[in-house]
Amino acid sequence: MSSRPWIALFLLLGLLLQAQHVLTKDYYELLQVPKGASDAQLKRAYRKLALQYHPDKVTGTEEEKKAASQKFADINHAYEVLSDKEKRNIYDQYGEDGLKQAQAREQGGGSHGKGIFDILFPGFGGRGEEEEETRKGHTIYVDLHATLRDLYVGRELQVVRDKAVLRTTSGTRKCNCKTKIMTRQLGPGMFQQFQTQECGTCPAVKLEREQELITVHIETGMTDGQQITFFEEGEPLVDGEPGDLVFVVRQTPDARFERRGNDLLHNFTISLVDALTGFSHTLEHLDGHKVTLGGTTVTRPGDWHQIKGEGMPINGQEHKRGDLWVQYTVSFPASLTEEQKETVRNLFK
Repeated sequence: MSSRPWIALFLLLGLLLQAQHVLTKDYYELLQVPKGASDAQLKRAYRKLALQYHPDKVTGTEEEKKAASQKFADINHAYEVLSDKEKRNIYDQYGEDGLKQAQAREQGGGSHGKGIFDILFPGFGGRGEEEEETRKGHTIYVDLHATLRDLYVGRELQVVRDKAVLRTTSGTRKCNCKTKIMTRQLGPGMFQQFQTQECGTCPAVKLEREQELITVHIETGMTDGQQITFFEEGEPLVDGEPGDLVFVVRQTPDARFERRGNDLLHNFTISLVDALTGFSHTLEHLDGHKVTLGGTTVTRPGDWHQIKGEGMPINGQEHKRGDLWVQYTVSFPASLTEEQKETVRNLFK
């Protein structure tokens, strides 16, 4: 039987895969980078878009949040593919369906035997290389102490940081040394793997210390333990990428309010007369605005009063707030005269 019909079928399948890829999302467009973008360009674009579309940062209607969440997932998937050299090569040639075929092939038994994928994509798995991941310097964690008021209204802090910086100096050195795992196909179903190291020549470097002024923005509604990350502002690494600088929000205790999630708790003291006859008082909030407290019936010691929308701002959700819960303490008189005692007895007979 002639092999020409089979060859024609395989060519047709390849064309269909490429045609279908045209209808799918373009990973480079998703990350807003050119097709020949470097790893550094990909990383910068990904971080910018991931912060923009992160579910915790998006506000608006439920439809808008759902769309942003899908966009966030698409951006993550696109970066996962394009930041991997092998996956990127497959995607550039054969699109998303090529990636799916490669994944199915790996899950279906690796290199044992040849299927349609081997015929459509000759050479895949025959010879390749696997590079080590880019090394990264240490991430630095710094506690950022903030008052409850800071977390309620927001604040911009200026922080002076003493950091290590790599400077070029005289001379040269070996650099960018990478250990690669090479795979060579010796024959049908036969492979050989071996390690090799490649190094370049770079100018010599030295570490120096310098001070840098960093502006840290505390957003309204941030919580204790929440992190503010400055990418690649951590410790430098020769022949690698700098680590990150992470500020960890640490809320200091407040004398008047206690935070419970997005709600605020406050204890307010009223007199016995107020508790029995009703009252109207004002409470100064964290930002200085006045909240009216009142009651027209008898208030018992320990009673709670819920005031909706007067709690903490909800981080990332504009105009939404928790509630304020006020617990009342009743101040009793230290002593009564005999006449006052008699009056109270007659009053409550």
